[in-house]
Amino acid sequence: MSSKKAVPAAKAALNQMKLEIANEVGIANYDSVDKGNLTARQNGYVGGYMTKKLVEMAEQQMAGK
Repeated sequence: MSSKKAVPAAKAALNQMKLEIANEVGIANYDSVDKGNLTARQNGYVGGYMTKKLVEMAEQQMAGK
C-alpha cells in the first residue's frame, strides 16, 4: 500500500482536522507532542475520530446534503 495522498491539496485540511480532534479528546498541543509518548489509546482516538468524521462527511456528500 502506498502512503501517497490521493488528494495532496487536502493535506493541510487533514492536519487541521487532526489538531481539532486532538483538542476535543483532551490532547493539547498535538502538533508539537512526541506521538511516541502518547498511549496507543490516545493516538487511536485521534485516528478513529478522524475516520468517523470523514465517513460522515462522505455520506452527507453522497446523500446530496
